[in-house]
Amino acid sequence: MKISTKGRYALEAVLDLAYHSSDELESLKNIADRLDKSKNYLEQLFVILRQNGIVESIRGAQGGYKLAKPAKKITAGEVIRAVEGELVPVACLVSSKDAMSCSRYKSCVSRLLWKGMSDEIDKVVDSVTIEDLVLKYRDMKKETIEYFI
Repeated sequence: MKISTKGRYALEAVLDLAYHSSDELESLKNIADRLDKSKNYLEQLFVILRQNGIVESIRGAQGGYKLAKPAKKITAGEVIRAVEGELVPVACLVSSKDAMSCSRYKSCVSRLLWKGMSDEIDKVVDSVTIEDLVLKYRDMKKETIEYFI
């Protein structure tokens, strides 16, 4: 299983939004510039993120985006699933149609491995909040500061 650019960019953009705006609105142009990503591509992702209750948008000259809820209440898993769908290594774990098309579904031992793997992935991405990532990012920025006299 591989997280696509949609999942990676969405998580980066939400992290950037949380880091650079507290209660203020942030323009998509600023986010795109800081991340060096296409504004048009981020617009498509933000539509999905808004529909999933992760970000809110305000239109107009003073408009922009903000998190729909506090960063400590948004998990990395929510963000990634919003744009990627379920995080499963094989289709039969999420799609009943795919499961029913497999004659060995009920006796498939490897499905148990894939299910365990999927459960562990969910545990990890759901245990990390956007606030956790913001704090780690701040710590990383502190470590890279060099002082010269």
